[in-house]
Amino acid sequence: MGSGVKSKKYDYNIAVIGGGSAGLMAAYIAAAVKAKVVLIEKRALGGDCLNRGCVPSKALLRCAKMAAYANRAQEFGFKKTALEFDFCDVLKRVKEVVDEIAPHDSVARYVELGVDCVRGNARLVGPHTIAVDGRTITARNIVIATGARPFVPPFSGLEQVDYLTSETIWSLREQPKRLAVVGGGAIGCELTQAFARLGSEVTQVEMGARILGRDDPEVSELIQRKFENEGVRILTHHGIKEIRRDGQRKILVCVCKDELVEIEFDALLIAVGRKANVSGFGLEELGVKLAPQGTIAVDDFLRTNFPHIYCAGDVAGPFQFSHTAAHQAWYAAVNALFGGFKSFRVDYSVVPWATYTDPEVAQVGLNESAAKRQKIPCEAVRYDFKDIDRAVIDRESQGFVKVLTKPGTDKILGVTIVGSHASDLIAEYILAMKHGIGLNKILGTMHIYPTLAEVNKATAEEWKRLHAPQKLLRWVARFHDWRRG
Repeated sequence: MGSGVKSKKYDYNIAVIGGGSAGLMAAYIAAAVKAKVVLIEKRALGGDCLNRGCVPSKALLRCAKMAAYANRAQEFGFKKTALEFDFCDVLKRVKEVVDEIAPHDSVARYVELGVDCVRGNARLVGPHTIAVDGRTITARNIVIATGARPFVPPFSGLEQVDYLTSETIWSLREQPKRLAVVGGGAIGCELTQAFARLGSEVTQVEMGARILGRDDPEVSELIQRKFENEGVRILTHHGIKEIRRDGQRKILVCVCKDELVEIEFDALLIAVGRKANVSGFGLEELGVKLAPQGTIAVDDFLRTNFPHIYCAGDVAGPFQFSHTAAHQAWYAAVNALFGGFKSFRVDYSVVPWATYTDPEVAQVGLNESAAKRQKIPCEAVRYDFKDIDRAVIDRESQGFVKVLTKPGTDKILGVTIVGSHASDLIAEYILAMKHGIGLNKILGTMHIYPTLAEVNKATAEEWKRLHAPQKLLRWVARFHDWRRG
């Protein structure tokens, strides 16, 4: 690793390029330990998560869930009712949520914390030098946190339509009557269900064998059934041949088993993944190396091939979640500031994530598909929500908990939860895995009745039942027979 000639004096201890989840956390950590830090962002602070991703999408999903509850009124003892709304009012509510959360990530807050915030286009012009719209900034260490953007494949004819992505969909001012969604991953599934519940006719196209392809097949099947019951048309094994215009008609042409399938749409959403932002700010000229998957190449300490330039968040990979971005940012900031004394390897041993469909899908550690692929021995125990009183009370009994354990032990290797509030329920297992707590201790912990959280204890009970010492129980049965005389 080489970094060029160091200056004798720098403007800052650390400069952070990018004001999303990773950049904000890196700047926060640096300011908390009294380093002089500058945070550079060309758009609004908060990045994709606040402005174009997590926050607006979850706000939209909440609106859509209210619409779904209205349609389910008879399940709760009410007469069927027609729901009336204006799509613009729904988007107004989404914007209000973003605006309410924005102060948490605002320039004012970070300035108060001790961070110098600079708005503009950053460009690396030297190992320790950043140019920002005519201003020159020097820093002993640099953290690159430039995030990622939606990946849009070069589909034939795409230029003929004003397609949408997870970033631009918030610019809609009219609800599409017919929405075609290309992509069966988390983003595609969340927005598919949201728009379908709000009344759009949604067709979801996935070239793979199933939606949510990285989850276990039974998870994909459950979510697909739910979508289809709500009116979504799902087309798997469908590749995109072209986008075509025929007068005012807009048509997505797919290929399935050598047959052409035409889907007419009013709006087209491309949601096939995200691409790291690695170009346009001097990486190539400086010689910062990239990884084969298109992210910035980093070592276990999140250093690039320049030992004073660190990286965190989507631009570093291998995960693309806001919480992993913040997690990496802690390591990047601490290693940048104190690496000369002690460095910390980033810890990916317990990484959770969730897909906010309804029901939700949450996972931590291995699932069965990954365990089989990696040839990791494991045992699986499953418990259904339909056997939990609170799930029945709430009419949210779809789903299950599945826990993988090391054979012959209660050590948790991974957990998948599909169900209402799965993203909250999995926190107990995240804590357990992080601190080496097994199913026996979860079983021995009191859980409030009636709550959905009881599903975690019930799963541990099921594991215990399956692992009961049969020889000992037979001896105990004879003991009780003897005690009865």
